[in-house]
Amino acid sequence: MKSQKKHALPLLASLLALSLAACATQPPPPPDIPPPPKRKLDAKTQLETGRTY
Repeated sequence: MKSQKKHALPLLASLLALSLAACATQPPPPPDIPPPPKRKLDAKTQLETGRTY
């Protein structure tokens, strides 16, 4: 009988911890940050590659 009581307390404590963890709120999602705009190519690079953006 005593061995059942010894095992009951840790079991109840772990169930309580699990139930609290299940009820915890989710963190908010990270904000949507747009990517930085592309840098313009310098004149030399434009001449070498043929790209003009």
